[in-house]
Amino acid sequence: MADVLPLVEARLRGALGEPDARAAVTFLGTDRIEVLRFTDGDVVRYATLGMSAQPMSDPTAMLADPVKGPRAELVLSVRAGLAETDKVLRPLAVLAASPQVEGVVVAPGASLDVGEPLWPGAPFTSVLVAEPGGLVEDLELDEPLDPVHFLPLLPMTPNEAAWKRVHGAQALQERWLTNGTDLRDPSRKSVPLE
Repeated sequence: MADVLPLVEARLRGALGEPDARAAVTFLGTDRIEVLRFTDGDVVRYATLGMSAQPMSDPTAMLADPVKGPRAELVLSVRAGLAETDKVLRPLAVLAASPQVEGVVVAPGASLDVGEPLWPGAPFTSVLVAEPGGLVEDLELDEPLDPVHFLPLLPMTPNEAAWKRVHGAQALQERWLTNGTDLRDPSRKSVPLE
């Protein structure tokens, strides 16, 4: 069975260029998670590397399948120079480790909460997982492995996260679109939710 991570890193480099920084975090009982930083003009992108090494498994399953199951990495894009966004490395690694630690399957439409600001002074403690396929194309793997999806993360304020729980991910995304919300602004205010 081929090692998935070199293929994932090659796909990230092909889509985003050469990373200008990387950091690794290891949590007790989990595989190492790296976070790579890519700078593209005034946008900084942070991508996890390591979450896709193992398939995510249904938390209700008696045994985790070591081969079959969804695989993903997380990608966060923010405007550069407006906040200390490099401090997002540890929260991102925590989110990427959540399938191993908590047995969750991270999928589009899900909310992920770190319980603290994503970076110092950030108005966000959680993210909305968006649909893959835009910025970084899915990485097809040899059968029987599932493809690796690169899931964009959209930071949410606590009010937006609460509103999303009631109205759903699609409704929140439509609200952002209607209001012309700059989801890459690291210090943006909550979208009007009335």
